[in-house]
Amino acid sequence: MENFYLFVITCILLIILPGPDTAITTRNTVTVGTTGGFKTMFGTCCALLIHTSAAVFGLSAIIVKSALLFSIFKYVGAVYLVYLGIKTLWGLRNKEVAATTEAAVKNKYENQSYFKQGFLTNLLNPKVAVFFLTFLPQFVDHGTNTFLQFLIMGLTYTVLTLVWFVFYIYLLNQISAFMKKPRTQAIFEGITGAILIGFGIKLALEKAHN
Repeated sequence: MENFYLFVITCILLIILPGPDTAITTRNTVTVGTTGGFKTMFGTCCALLIHTSAAVFGLSAIIVKSALLFSIFKYVGAVYLVYLGIKTLWGLRNKEVAATTEAAVKNKYENQSYFKQGFLTNLLNPKVAVFFLTFLPQFVDHGTNTFLQFLIMGLTYTVLTLVWFVFYIYLLNQISAFMKKPRTQAIFEGITGAILIGFGIKLALEKAHN
C-alpha cells in the first residue's frame, strides 16, 4: 500500500468535515445525550462496513457506473435526510406534547431508532460509495493484492470515524448544560433540521456518474 500515512491524514481531515453523519450525531447527542450519540455513531460505522464490503467486492463500481442504481440510492437517501430535517423542525412545534408522551410511554423500539438513523443516513448516501471508489484507488499498490489493500483502507477509515465521533460526542456532552437550555436547543435543532434538509436537497441535485 502506497503512502498509508498520507491516507490516514487525509481521512482524518475528511472525517472531521461537517456532513450528514455529523449533523444527525450532533442532533441525537444534544437531545438525548451520549447514549443517543453512540447509537447513532455505531449505526454510521456499520453502514461504513457495508460500503467497505461493497468496494472490496466491486459493488460500488456497479452502483457508480449504473445511472439508474445511482439515482435510486441518491433519491432515497435525499428523501430520508429531508424527512429527518422536517421531523426535527416539526418537533420544535410539538416539543411539549412530545416530552409528555415520551415520559408516559416507553417505546420498546426506542433503543434501535438512533442506530437506524445513523445507519440509514450513511448507507443511503451514494456519495460515500463514490468516495470509496475514487479515493481509495489512489493509495493502492497495483503490484500486490488489491483486495486486501481495499479492505485495510476501508477498515482504517471506519475505525478513524469511530475514534473521531467518540471524541466529538464526549465534547458535546461536556457542554450539554449549555446546549440543553431550551432556547439554545430550539435554535440548535432548528439549524440542524435546516442543514439536514439542505444536505438532502444537495444530494438530490447531484449528477449521476456514468
